[in-house]
Amino acid sequence: MIEVRDLRKTFTTPAAQVQALAGVDLTVRQGDIFGIVGFSGSGKSTLLRCINLLERPDSGTVTLAGRETTALDRHQLGLLRRKVGMIFQHFHLFDARTVRANIAYPLEIAGIGNRAIGRRVGELASLVGITEKLDAYPGQLSGGQKQRVAIARALANEPKVLLSDEATSALDPETTWSILQLLKDINRNMGLTIALVTHELDVVRAVCNRVAVLESGRIVETGDVGTVFGNPRSPAARRLVAISTGFREGTLFTDGGGI
Repeated sequence: MIEVRDLRKTFTTPAAQVQALAGVDLTVRQGDIFGIVGFSGSGKSTLLRCINLLERPDSGTVTLAGRETTALDRHQLGLLRRKVGMIFQHFHLFDARTVRANIAYPLEIAGIGNRAIGRRVGELASLVGITEKLDAYPGQLSGGQKQRVAIARALANEPKVLLSDEATSALDPETTWSILQLLKDINRNMGLTIALVTHELDVVRAVCNRVAVLESGRIVETGDVGTVFGNPRSPAARRLVAISTGFREGTLFTDGGGI
């Protein structure tokens, strides 16, 4: 479903050139919930944005659902993006539009008729559990409700792939759990492939079946979640697991229990 080959991306800053991706190869199979993890600055968000071509890679190829996106022109890419939903940490909702209008927005852009938009918005609101909030504005919603609206909007055009960039990082643990359960249900019931960037290993443990670990713009380990986290081979994966375990058990930074 997602094929990334030798992807490279460098950013130029006033101080220096920063290599965000240094030859990434990645395969996400149809129906996967695939986690992409790494420490801050590892390149995971840049990788996700390059998959959707919100960032144009310097070199390498990205193939989505059998089409090489890096070879498409602007018009062709715009059409393909309708089949790729994306959700973000800070929701990116339109404050001046109601929940109903936020969900409807990508359908309006696609030129769908008003009656069909109304039906689709109702279906999506029911799917994500926000039917009673359709006439509310984002400022009247909780963080979890905002993310549900963002998920509904991302699903509006019936995408084949859903990309999630730290979508639960701004949420409290209980709300995070409810959003993760929603993503699992969407994956199971709709057969939707999900690629999920996060720094929270518990998120990956809860919903993902496969995971890739990034460090310094390179994938240093990939495989089934249980295998990678149960017996990490790379130093980066071992550090991630150790820190995650320390936080969960309350031993991090305590006498005799820190790392």
